[in-house]
Amino acid sequence: MDVRKNFLSHLYVALDQKGIYTFMDSEEHKKEQISPALMRAIEELRIAIIIFSKGCASSRWCLEELAKIMECKAQKELIVLPVFYKVESREMREGREAYGRAMAKHESNFGKDPEKVKRWKKLFLMPAYGDLEA
Repeated sequence: MDVRKNFLSHLYVALDQKGIYTFMDSEEHKKEQISPALMRAIEELRIAIIIFSKGCASSRWCLEELAKIMECKAQKELIVLPVFYKVESREMREGREAYGRAMAKHESNFGKDPEKVKRWKKLFLMPAYGDLEA
C-alpha cells in the first residue's frame, strides 16, 4: 500500500500513544481472499478510519475491506471517518485519474465476474461519502 510506511504508520503510532486501540491489517496480501479473521476484526470495529489514497482503488484487498466496512456501517451503525491522502474525494466519486484507471483494469481482470467490479464502483459513488466529509 502506498501510504503504509509513511502516513499510516505515523497515524497508527499517534493513536496508540493516546491509548486508542488500533488495528491495521498485515502487509501480506498474497492470498486470493481476505482472511476470515480480518473480516471478523472489521465486524468488531466501532470506528473505522478509511485512508483514501491514489493507489487504494488498485488493490483488490483495499476494495474488499472497504466493502466490508461500508456493509458494517449500514448494518451496525459503524462510525466511519474518511481521510483523503493526496487525493480529492471527487476523483473517486467521478471515477477520474487513478480511480478510473484502476476500475478499468479491474474490469479487464474480472471480466468473468463483472458484478464484483460493479460493487466496487458503487463504493466510490456512494452518497455516504458526502455525509462522511461533513
